[in-house]
Amino acid sequence: MRIRQFTAHVVRLSLKRAFSHASATRRESKNVLVHCELADGTTGWGEGVPRSYVTGETPAGCVAQLASTPLAEQLSADCNSWPDVIRLCEQFAPAAERDDPRGCYGNALRCAVELSILDAFGRLFSEPLSEVSQHFSPAKPILAQRSMARYSAVIDSGAASLWRKALIRRVYGFHDCKVKVGSRGDGDVERLRTIRRWIGQRMDLRLDANEAWHADELPAKMAPLRAFKVSCIEQPVPHTEVEALSELRKQFDVPVMLDESLTSMADAEAAIAGQTCDLFNIRLSKCGGYLASLRLAAVAHAAGIGYQLGCHPGETGVLSAAGRHFACSVAGIRYLEGSYDRHVFRRPLTNEDMTFGFGGRARAITRPGLGVTMNEATLEKLIVSRQEFAIA
Repeated sequence: MRIRQFTAHVVRLSLKRAFSHASATRRESKNVLVHCELADGTTGWGEGVPRSYVTGETPAGCVAQLASTPLAEQLSADCNSWPDVIRLCEQFAPAAERDDPRGCYGNALRCAVELSILDAFGRLFSEPLSEVSQHFSPAKPILAQRSMARYSAVIDSGAASLWRKALIRRVYGFHDCKVKVGSRGDGDVERLRTIRRWIGQRMDLRLDANEAWHADELPAKMAPLRAFKVSCIEQPVPHTEVEALSELRKQFDVPVMLDESLTSMADAEAAIAGQTCDLFNIRLSKCGGYLASLRLAAVAHAAGIGYQLGCHPGETGVLSAAGRHFACSVAGIRYLEGSYDRHVFRRPLTNEDMTFGFGGRARAITRPGLGVTMNEATLEKLIVSRQEFAIA
């Protein structure tokens, strides 16, 4: 079976409320949705969330890059099994539009195209997307089979209704919560004091600074925050200063996670060689798709580094479903983020509700492919642009 064509959509999604952290405040998300059609009419969907301050991508740039890629040359092979599909996905290489020393430019596009292929062939084979993990050799050391995933809560920047946000997360039964820190005007010590008081002493609290602090001020910034029993600090310094973490992380007893500095295998190898972190934040869109993320998790495992599966604010049910398949087929995930769909969107795009339940719990998906279908009527209202790409 071959791919007949792709259709790339740029969509604008309104969020229920603004989401803020040290790097940005977001009231909407522009995503790239890719529709893959096979020769027999079987279809699949994929999604990427381009973030210019992470991988340098924009939604329009993703579509332009796809238009410049020799798709017929790369993606015209016949596929009759998961190994065939994996080989096909591994051949996809978006056109080089600019210098890319870190190997991350085009990752959101890679993710969208790859997921659309995996979804389409999963439907063709009548098997869930998670099945691809079992056939991907680099993932064998980290394979697992779970019937349930458990997601994290998050508290973004700002002090408005802080006690209420913390209490709601406690009452809802979450096991762990990420707190955004480092935003200008926020008093992080007072915010954490309030959060810890209302969220309880048992909750695992980790921090995310989104590159807010410079290396020379990091020890002083972290010193008062340790009193609140934090389990991790995510991306405390800009990527340009990340090498300093090899020495700085010895000065405070809090594990360091990389996010903006963990976008590719080149980043992972540099982090391992430089001993700049204790954990990786792997995001499907940021890291180039499902297969690339499996590979990064396996590399982290081999190096004795922990990892979480993160998400971008604004991911729809397509990426939520992909994350669920990943979470239920990979062992050792320290923290899990995503499936916030109903909590963040005014108009969910998928017919199936991918939102986690009480305590952040959510069942594994056993339906074919991603296991979600697109609400076409809602999609049509949100499309900014659409372009078709014939393969055969």
